[in-house]
Amino acid sequence: MYPEITAAELGEKLKSDEAFVLLDVREPVELGYAKITDPRLENVPMSILSRQGLNALPEAVCAGQTPVYVLCHHGSRSAQVTMWLVQQGYKNAINVKGGINAYARKVDSSVGVY
Repeated sequence: MYPEITAAELGEKLKSDEAFVLLDVREPVELGYAKITDPRLENVPMSILSRQGLNALPEAVCAGQTPVYVLCHHGSRSAQVTMWLVQQGYKNAINVKGGINAYARKVDSSVGVY
């Protein structure tokens, strides 16, 4: 299993000064449909992760010092990536349940849905 947070919990974290990485694993074409703007967001598509593995991870994730909240469209891909990260030893990887769709519907509709 893997740890999860809700869209509402992510919303609270985005309002805070907490250090974390929001790892968006959606594909580039999806980014135009719905987008969270935050300096802690890093986009590494799941397709890149599947080809390059740990080498594709941003330095902030590799450092392993801060939580990594993993996000996708509905939460399925991010759950897979979170599980993979946990298996690789990243104990701070946390899935965003429901993905950006849940975040847009429950927290911030300006993000957009698709």
